[in-house]
Amino acid sequence: MSSIPFIDLQAQQARIRPEIDRRIQDVLNHGKYIMGPEVAELESRLADYVGVQHCIGVASGTDALLMALMAYGVGPGDAVFTTPFTFVATAEVISLLGATPVFVDIDPQTFNICPKSLEQAIAKARAENRGQLIPRGIVPVDLFGLPADYDAINALAKTHGLFVLEDSAQGLGGVYKGRMACSLAHSAATSFFPAKPLGCYGDGGAIFTSDDEFAEKLRSIRVHGKGSNKYDNIRIGVNGRLDTLQAAILLPKFDIFPEEIDKRNAVAEGYSKRLSQVPGLRLPIMPEGYRSAWAQYSLLTERREELQASLKAVGVPTAVYYPKPLHLQTAYGGLGSGEGAFPESEKAAQSIMSLPMHPYLQEEQIAFICDTIRESLR
Repeated sequence: MSSIPFIDLQAQQARIRPEIDRRIQDVLNHGKYIMGPEVAELESRLADYVGVQHCIGVASGTDALLMALMAYGVGPGDAVFTTPFTFVATAEVISLLGATPVFVDIDPQTFNICPKSLEQAIAKARAENRGQLIPRGIVPVDLFGLPADYDAINALAKTHGLFVLEDSAQGLGGVYKGRMACSLAHSAATSFFPAKPLGCYGDGGAIFTSDDEFAEKLRSIRVHGKGSNKYDNIRIGVNGRLDTLQAAILLPKFDIFPEEIDKRNAVAEGYSKRLSQVPGLRLPIMPEGYRSAWAQYSLLTERREELQASLKAVGVPTAVYYPKPLHLQTAYGGLGSGEGAFPESEKAAQSIMSLPMHPYLQEEQIAFICDTIRESLR
């Protein structure tokens, strides 16, 4: 079998290329390259899909997180709780504002932040810091497309007076107990990086909320903190706008997005069915009432290097998300959390690997990948 792409953007593009070309041509014709009508159209459609009042298109998923934290007024002396088992952007934006990320270990079943550990971390922060570091908010991550446990997280936030910012960079299209990802907290951020379930052809992102005042603050921050016009600056902001061309590309992609989420779930079911009896593997789980967007299909194995080599030899790419938890990264060495601080995150990092995942994987390709895994681990 020929090489199998890890993410097949070409197959998707071939399917919708005429509409993408038409949308791009529309932008070239009207010439509104900054905040053109396609941006507003995309924002409206995404807000309706998620089920919130406001969607604010921004320049990247990182900007989405950063701008939301700016809108909350996060800064020096603030503690923001998040997971160390994620991409660095989640914690990076906290640090950029001078605040302190406080890491909380994951639930080993879901890879998402553990509510029980979160409760303990909040109590510890309040007891030990004595006012020097004030708990302000929580940034859970919908890792690999699976929503975190927001009922438990939101309840803790309410008890302790904290905001919750849903990091759904990988999660758009997921479902938690009948509610769509990006609607599960006071605000949410997503990414349109090309490899995401809904990706553009460059960088892009969005922030979601049903809080009118918060949304208006975000729209101001998006354009350098503007007030009545761009030369009336009422707060510190950033240049965080989503390009019109990227919005134009996302619109035809969004037309087929719900169908692609269904296909991603079918691919995941195909993997899980074929690999369920393979010894030495721990497959991803799906809690009752959840649906994943399946940004990645990630499993655990103590024989990762061997398995990756076997798959590579037959043209099957794999990836490791994430090989080193954030608390062990050099950038966060100053927080004083060394090896053993977050054991579940460290265990996952040592044995996790991701298989090809996209809506255009064929049955025979899934079978080939699974047969190769079964043979390698025999």
